[in-house]
Amino acid sequence: MRTKIPMKAFTMIAEDSGARAGILKTRRGEIRTPVFMPVGTQATVKAMTPDELRSVDAQVILGNTYHLHVRPGEKLIARLGGLHKFMSWDRPILTDSGGFQVFSLARLRKITEEGVHFQNHLDGTPTFIGPETSMEIQRDLGSDIVMAFDECPPHPCTHDAASKSLDLTLRWARRCKDWWESQPAESRPLVFGITQGSGYADLREKSARALVDIGFDGYAIGGVSVGEPEEEMFRAIESAVPFLPGDHARYAMGLGTPPQIIEMIARGVDMFDCVLPTRLARNGTAFTGLGTINLKNAPFAEDPGPIEDGCDCHTCQNFSRAYLRHLVKAEEILGLRLITMHNLHFYLNLAARARMHTVAGTFQEFRREFVANYVPNGAKE
Repeated sequence: MRTKIPMKAFTMIAEDSGARAGILKTRRGEIRTPVFMPVGTQATVKAMTPDELRSVDAQVILGNTYHLHVRPGEKLIARLGGLHKFMSWDRPILTDSGGFQVFSLARLRKITEEGVHFQNHLDGTPTFIGPETSMEIQRDLGSDIVMAFDECPPHPCTHDAASKSLDLTLRWARRCKDWWESQPAESRPLVFGITQGSGYADLREKSARALVDIGFDGYAIGGVSVGEPEEEMFRAIESAVPFLPGDHARYAMGLGTPPQIIEMIARGVDMFDCVLPTRLARNGTAFTGLGTINLKNAPFAEDPGPIEDGCDCHTCQNFSRAYLRHLVKAEEILGLRLITMHNLHFYLNLAARARMHTVAGTFQEFRREFVANYVPNGAKE
């Protein structure tokens, strides 16, 4: 049953070495942070059923305004009872505003003060999404956490271009907030603003301060992991976080590798999403605490062990590397499903472990050990 959202949605319960452990309250339940959010762009987390997502303790998943607007359409989903009923998911859903997809996928787009006119990537149909349109779509979907409509500038871009883009994003953010203020309070989800500013520290600060002045339920750092070097990505986070309120949730969008997530947690970020665990699983790649392994490789042909020793996911408790390699090589769907299940468990458990160590006051030791042991280009076979 839906409950009215309290004025203060986020409560921090512990802090250690920059890391935070908290609780984010939504109308469909509480989310324990830090949290990793599996990506369900098309109203499905690829290869996973809702029951399987619950089995790996996914607290919240993502949907995408752009993709669901283009197909099958938010009005159809609303007529069928909303996104939760449509995909048989009873826990919170966060929907991205569609801004990133409009700028990365759409054809022949024209940006105006009102929004963006474009041809969608499926069939070229003329389409328009602006701040109010994005909010209306997310309302019809029934999202529990909605994102303000923003412009995501490309990398690289000049300071002048990034500044003009940011100013437009801030005007759109105000319109998004005003639109929700016009809606009945009892039906209002959490609304997050998105900081932009490319790799420029002064613009990131300006963005964060302006969004806080507008006032949102949480704040995201957008425009990262768009092709910039990792060091620049970290600087973008570091340039925004100090100017975001400590009593609100912070969300780094579209990140990242396991060490990046740990480093972002150390910088005070609470929420993450990334397609890597599901995307790499479909290529036969599995995550471990020592790095990734490619299960297509010959050394695993007769390996009786699990993907990772000590892992308690369904895949590791029941299937060997040899069997998984056989499934992948034979192009059996079960193989990618089982690896996906393990990878999502790995990411979700990583966030849970970070939370546990934050509460215990041992996060810094956990961070050092994990980052030191993780091999970015793959674990030793």
